[in-house]
Parts: sequence; structure tokens; C-alpha cells
Amino acid sequence: MTDKPKTLPSTNALTDSLIEYPCEFPLKIFGQQNAGFAQAVLEVVTKHDPGFAAASMEMRASKTARYVSLTCTIRATSRTQLDAVYQELCDHPMVVMVL
Repeated sequence: MTDKPKTLPSTNALTDSLIEYPCEFPLKIFGQQNAGFAQAVLEVVTKHDPGFAAASMEMRASKTARYVSLTCTIRATSRTQLDAVYQELCDHPMVVMVL
């Protein structure tokens, strides 16, 4: 009887996603309370999800009103799309954090 060779986990195991696409995916974007912040975020989000409805954007100010959070629920179609929108939002000078 011969032993079966041991197999290593596929390299895709590290890149596979638990998300099933397409799906509705909420992004929470934080920044300082500035004129133009919501518009800047909207431009980035609609670049990656042209069907995103601006009216669906939810805005909440911090207790001190120094910061604002925006929740944008996009139609995620792939991991590549999500990575690209996260990267562009994180690189934006007005954005403090993206969850």
C-alpha cells in the first residue's frame, strides 16, 4: 500500500473570498467635517459602482461634529472591484479611515 502524497493548501485558499458576488456591500468612510467631503467620496464610489444612488448615502457626525462618517452600500461585483474602491478611498487626502 502506498501513501498518498500530502497536498499543500492551494494558493487560492489565501485569496479566496467568503463573499459571494454580486452582493450589496456597505463601506463606512470616515473623514473630517469638511465642505466637499461627501462629494469627493461620492465621486470615488460612483467611479467603481456607476449605479450607486447618491441618495442612499448615509451621513453621521461625531459627538463633537469634528468628524463625519459616510455609509455607502455599493453593488460589489468582484474582489478586484472592492480592492480598487478601498484603495482609492484610503489614498484620498480627505479620508481618514475606511471600514
